[in-house]
Amino acid sequence: MDLSSFLTSLGTSFVIFVILVLIYSWLSSKPGNAVVYYPNRILKGMDPNENRSASCSPFAWIREAMSSSEENVIAMSGVDTAVYFVFLSTVLGILIICGLVLLPSLLPVAATDNRLEQLGANNFTILDKLTMGNVTEKSPRLWAFLFAVYCVSFVTYYLLWRAYNHISNLRTNASMSPELKPEQYAILVRDIPSVEGQSRKEQVDSYFKMIYPETFYRSMIVTDNKEVDKLFKELEGYKKKLLRAEAVYAEGKRTGKSEVRPTHKTGCLGILGKKVDSIEFYTEKISELVPKLEAEQKTTLRDKQLGAAIVFFTSRIAAASAAQSLHAQLVDKWTVIEAPEPRQIIWTNLKKTFYERQVRQYGVYILVALAILFYMIPIGIISAFTTLKNLMKLMPFLKPILKQSAIRTVLEAYLPQIALIVFLALLPKLLLFLSKAEGIPSMSHAIRAASGKYFYFTVLNVFIGFTLAGTLYRTLKDIQNDPNSIVGVLASSIPGSAAFFLTFVALKFFVGYGLELTRIVPLIIFHIKRKYSCKTEAEVKEAWFPGDLKYGTRIPGDLLIATIVLCYSVIAPVIIPFGVAYFGLGWLILRNQALKVYVPSYESYGRMWPHIAVRIIAALVLYQVTMLGYFTLKKFYYTPFLVVLPIISLLFAFFCHTKFYRSFADTALEIVVREPKEIPNLEQIFKSFIPPSLNAEKNDDDQFEDALSQASRSTSFA
Repeated sequence: MDLSSFLTSLGTSFVIFVILVLIYSWLSSKPGNAVVYYPNRILKGMDPNENRSASCSPFAWIREAMSSSEENVIAMSGVDTAVYFVFLSTVLGILIICGLVLLPSLLPVAATDNRLEQLGANNFTILDKLTMGNVTEKSPRLWAFLFAVYCVSFVTYYLLWRAYNHISNLRTNASMSPELKPEQYAILVRDIPSVEGQSRKEQVDSYFKMIYPETFYRSMIVTDNKEVDKLFKELEGYKKKLLRAEAVYAEGKRTGKSEVRPTHKTGCLGILGKKVDSIEFYTEKISELVPKLEAEQKTTLRDKQLGAAIVFFTSRIAAASAAQSLHAQLVDKWTVIEAPEPRQIIWTNLKKTFYERQVRQYGVYILVALAILFYMIPIGIISAFTTLKNLMKLMPFLKPILKQSAIRTVLEAYLPQIALIVFLALLPKLLLFLSKAEGIPSMSHAIRAASGKYFYFTVLNVFIGFTLAGTLYRTLKDIQNDPNSIVGVLASSIPGSAAFFLTFVALKFFVGYGLELTRIVPLIIFHIKRKYSCKTEAEVKEAWFPGDLKYGTRIPGDLLIATIVLCYSVIAPVIIPFGVAYFGLGWLILRNQALKVYVPSYESYGRMWPHIAVRIIAALVLYQVTMLGYFTLKKFYYTPFLVVLPIISLLFAFFCHTKFYRSFADTALEIVVREPKEIPNLEQIFKSFIPPSLNAEKNDDDQFEDALSQASRSTSFA
């Protein structure tokens, strides 16, 4: 990419960002848009304009976001969101410190050398002159770059260590909070062995009553809810349709437009079949489904009990102790873990046995590995074919169009980056589906697993795959003419990929975060739905409900940018300011969104952090290995000094895992030993875990005893 294309890309992206910020300031001030720009505040019963600056400045939101404290973030969006901002600020701190050291020291060293001129290169740009590729082989100047590698590494170690300590304290404070958390009084039990002559509930109750006679409260047996869920969803669907039909009828009478009751056809898509009165039809369907659902609930609770249960205790310390104890000699019997939050349990996965989970997990790993391998092919094709030179070779008929200077400049600036971003958007749902298929019991755990897969997917395909494929394609003819030159050709070509990643990062933070702030797409969708399809308050709320921050894709995307910037921080230090801009803008804009927009769908109290930290270290190791290889290609005699860095990184990761990980995987007893001042309502805790499809309105029926009785039955094994 030449300098004019790069500056065009950067300037255009910046202009788009400024325009989007001004659009946001205008749109967010309109009362009719409050549900799109302030839904988190509205759902908490707050005034959308609370804490809003009285200034009419379009940048007043910046002051609000910067003045907010970590406590404000936790109050509005939870500990997980606060941990995410610690991650952003940690990477931002690494890049700022490294930028202050590397930019003034490395750029002059690279710019004042003349390797590119000595090679007779005619098409290099000022960006190429500012990279390590312009430094002559074996030159003493390489000492500056070697020290820079050490600088980046040790700054990363220091700030990661600080972040680990800080997040560990955040998790501790959250666990010690007096606020009632139902999951702290429960454990999840799987792989319950079959026993003749006892029901599952009797078996579980007697087993845990024997081990915990003083603190065991009761149990809830997991059931096969497939049929009851189907009936429940069907019933809820008819209830929504009935409310909609009644709202349409009431609106017609109120406005005087029509007093005719709404009708519809019962056939395919409401186009074919008999025409019926909608209100009467849905009322009749509901009347038919209610007894069917109640009967299926009884059958499910009585006859469809599975080998898993949620066991409740009278104290938090008893539940935490039980979750960390070995209950059976064999690993595939009585597997016990901490209970997830009720709202994030994946009920269909609880029944899967130990060996089924193992087989599924390794099967998913193999599928992901194959997917990464085969995705390399289209990623490589994109990297090779989305340059104008290659497009003109493959499609000669495009030459007259592509030779137009304006079209050429715009396409060269944006075509590869947009193609790559669109291509990556197809991955997240597939990876989340595969993670759930492993048998993972909770949504937060599944998202952590999908996040890890997505990170390695993007790093291996986008960073490594794109760089190597693009380099090999550009230099294939040279390598064919002189196979012995492959090392030198690759060495001189790798810095050339820096321009692509500079533009990629700029596009992500200017355009990506600009669209994030303005929420143009959600705004348009909301207004279209409200005008043409929403008839009830529930439908209106569903149209504007924002969802959460989507950590499963957001964090891997941020980690990819961190990996790219780290790996090019010494080779092409000019990328560091772009990384600072990405994480700085991300911290600012997403803080605004966390305080006003997004609503957490679960809370894991920072459980994601150890996985984030490991991947930052993985990015650091990749950076160190890349630099080791690149210094080798530069024939620098003192390259072996870098061999120790990957070893230090692995030792640092091991030490962090040993010191901190256990407290993230399990709850420390010294924390939960402090019971809340108020006695918890254990029955309410129990009821919070009942699946909606089994939560009957009538609670006096014996068949619902397992779900709704005031005391559990128990029998002794003796």
